[in-house]
Amino acid sequence: MAIYIALLRGINVGGHKIIKMQDLQRMFEQLGLQQVKTYIQSGNVLFESEAPADLLRLHIQQEIMAVFGFDVPVVIRTNTELAAIVARSPFDAAQLQAGENIYVALLADTPTEEGKQRLLACSSEVDDYRLHDSEVYIYCRQSVRKSMFSNNLLEKKLGVAATSRNWQTMNKLLSLAASMEERQS
Repeated sequence: MAIYIALLRGINVGGHKIIKMQDLQRMFEQLGLQQVKTYIQSGNVLFESEAPADLLRLHIQQEIMAVFGFDVPVVIRTNTELAAIVARSPFDAAQLQAGENIYVALLADTPTEEGKQRLLACSSEVDDYRLHDSEVYIYCRQSVRKSMFSNNLLEKKLGVAATSRNWQTMNKLLSLAASMEERQS
């Protein structure tokens, strides 16, 4: 069985699209997914399944609409993909100064060349970023609230759904996935 991480976009933010994690976990379990675990309120769900990621993403999005009544974009990565994403960060978390942070925007699909060019035309004096396949690494020198690289901007420029997680969350998800993998052995 593959270990997957589902990352939901825009739930429990500003009083909108509220989903309790126990209800989300129950929904995933009712889909027949195994070893379901949630991590923090921003919609991170780890689980095991034999189904392919594309099919899982579609089923999860449809089930969220059916159960909770709103559309939520879902991005899925395997534990192996998540490990590679963390390992290839172009920014060194050990070098961060106070107030700086690294975010990773995970894209639901690989953007087109046109989309990539639209994003690459963007620049900021405050932030730096690197696009790699289906991820955008964002180095925030100030608060993420001051960053121009919001999910909305990324989606507009790239033409694909995006959801962002800070570096600490990415590493915690990787650790949780590694624990699940150890239990499989």
